[in-house]
Amino acid sequence: MTSIPTTRLPSGEAVPILGQGTWCLADDPRRRREEIATLQLGIDLGMTLIDAAEMYGDGASEELVGEAIQGRREGLFLVSKVLPGNATRHGTVAACERSLKRLGTDRLDLYLLHWRGGPALAETLEGFADLQRAGKIRHWGVSNLDIEDCRELAALPDAKGLATNQLLYNLTRRGIEFDLLPWCRERRVPVMAYSPIEQGRLLRHPALPSIADRHGATPAQIALAWLLRQGDIIAIPKAGHASHVRDNHGALSITLDAADLAALDSVFPPPNRARPLEML
Repeated sequence: MTSIPTTRLPSGEAVPILGQGTWCLADDPRRRREEIATLQLGIDLGMTLIDAAEMYGDGASEELVGEAIQGRREGLFLVSKVLPGNATRHGTVAACERSLKRLGTDRLDLYLLHWRGGPALAETLEGFADLQRAGKIRHWGVSNLDIEDCRELAALPDAKGLATNQLLYNLTRRGIEFDLLPWCRERRVPVMAYSPIEQGRLLRHPALPSIADRHGATPAQIALAWLLRQGDIIAIPKAGHASHVRDNHGALSITLDAADLAALDSVFPPPNRARPLEML
């Protein structure tokens, strides 16, 4: 299995900085066999962090992941998410148990609140604590929480276990760099970047091909390399084809130089003020 660079959760546990997303997997039954094979290829390449959610396909994506990891569970870092409407104390536990059944496993390595909803954050954290005591999740985190949400979360007595904030982050979505990313880094909480190539839209941006050509790479690899160079960002691109997962993995071998980074900053400038949190 190929070694992939890691970053550390606040607990000290190392996790790979390049994983596999599963949003929209299982949407087309005709592609099921190919999508399963692609996930398994990613695992073989060392992309052992797999991100899922009960929302994706109303559980169908988790079922597909469960089929892909059958007999391969050991050595994986499996992530899923609870919908905010389910995120009461007891609802969080029940939702996790449904996800575990669909995934065919007895535990999650990381369980996230998908976004902020009606239930109080304290309730969700109580559910996470119940799940940890039962051995059904190892770590917990959040997704799509903005800076004010994070400050509120940090004030809660059970918040010290926060492992990650999964956020929309790519070259075109740099708003978190102003305040939220520094907040996470100050607490050594790695950010998990979803939609790292903007659901493919970045591939059509005219700024990327010239940089890609200099590196003998693809535009997708440049977009991923820009994230991965930071060392504490976990990128979770989705791949539905073997060629895509190999392309994603190839981003690890690309080193962007100062001229590349300056060129990207000129086209995709970093934020100079606070911005509302962006979500997809």
